[in-house]
Amino acid sequence: MNLLNLSKIPTNEILAGSFGIEWESLRVKDDGTLSLTPHPEVFGDKLKNPVVTTDFSESQIEIITPTFDTIDEAFDTFSLISDIVNYSLREDEFLWFQSIPCILPYWDQIPIAQYSGEGISSQKYREDLAKKYGVKKQMISGVHFNFSFSDGFLKKLHALEEPDSDFTEFKNNVYLKIARNYQRYCWLIIYLTGCSVGSHKTFSNECIHLMDKKDDYGSFYSTKGPSFRNSSCGYKNLKELYPSYDSVDDFVCDVKGFIENGDLSEAKELYTQIRLKPKYPQDMLNSLKNDGIEYVEIRTLDINPFYKCGLVRHDMNFLHLLLIYSLIKNESGYADWQKEAKFNEERTAECAYVESMRLLRDGKKVTLKSWAADIINEMYGMCEVLGMDETRTLNLMLNRISNPELTYGKRSMKLIKEKGFINAHMELSRNNKQTSLNILKNMDSDECDELKKYYNIALWIK
Repeated sequence: MNLLNLSKIPTNEILAGSFGIEWESLRVKDDGTLSLTPHPEVFGDKLKNPVVTTDFSESQIEIITPTFDTIDEAFDTFSLISDIVNYSLREDEFLWFQSIPCILPYWDQIPIAQYSGEGISSQKYREDLAKKYGVKKQMISGVHFNFSFSDGFLKKLHALEEPDSDFTEFKNNVYLKIARNYQRYCWLIIYLTGCSVGSHKTFSNECIHLMDKKDDYGSFYSTKGPSFRNSSCGYKNLKELYPSYDSVDDFVCDVKGFIENGDLSEAKELYTQIRLKPKYPQDMLNSLKNDGIEYVEIRTLDINPFYKCGLVRHDMNFLHLLLIYSLIKNESGYADWQKEAKFNEERTAECAYVESMRLLRDGKKVTLKSWAADIINEMYGMCEVLGMDETRTLNLMLNRISNPELTYGKRSMKLIKEKGFINAHMELSRNNKQTSLNILKNMDSDECDELKKYYNIALWIK
């Protein structure tokens, strides 16, 4: 995409779009063990409540916001819903503010989410995943960011870039380019936002073996990298799968091939850092082919334990900027870009704090700091041309690059070293719950009346 063409469109229209957040968190007891109680009744039927439901386990709450026109609206609503969820839990239960699980029981005691009626297929899908990947891997949690440009913006860009082409094809190509470039650069998000550096001994030996330190309370942690959720021991497909992102047809054809070969049970089992999302998710591949790409889902973010909703607004703003940058940034044409992207993703997750570590940039070794600084500097230039006032956000990210001690991963590491993995995160979980309780208790009666909508969320969303 031509940056000068993009600059002809008003800044507010470039930044406009559709934004949504999905967030998973385990419910834990005061001692840091997994709560084995059913999904709380206060949230109603998990099939009928589209905003507060479960993910893999009865013990794993998932918040799914509606979509909003701005990041601020999406973030503020998500933050409020997380307050309400925390407020609604039993007094002796807490949300676990960490992507790597708490103290887990034996695998056969972890309760898979239970469904009846039309939800039976969802339960069967989860049971099949448990057999394939193991139950404990399913307990890894994270934050997903859903994004699309407004059709008004895309139509203006279409008129400037390729006025004689089919609009749906143009729109697909916009999101395909973003998907390709985001995968190339998602290592930067892992470095800047990663904060899953520890693991209790009840989780995965595969992860524990990658960690170089042990605390005094039965847990392990790493001093080398920021995000073991995104590492080689994270929740990944058993086989490396690289579908084509050259066109929607090629992508659909490749995913169908993975299913026919038995590598995937269905399309949604393809675990990538960014997903192409269709208009009709229940018929994903046919909808992508017939209706085009509706939006993209970013799946890189760890739960941030240092904020009451597990997410920081500036990080979300930066992610949005990186998606715009991914649209503008020219591609190199390096043939093995997907394999290289996977290498950089896992290398950063496991070893970003090791000075001698190198990433690969079109087959050539490069330091993380130098490449990251190049990207941020290009983003400064992009924001200047497009009239975006994002200097503060970019400054914060540049500071994390120059000084790793400012990263969430390093901050987590210090807490674990001092208090232990479980103790440190239980303290954060208690503090976050108390913050949410204080916020809701300090609201006036009119605001509290408004919040009642959230308890019958199915009526709230029309």
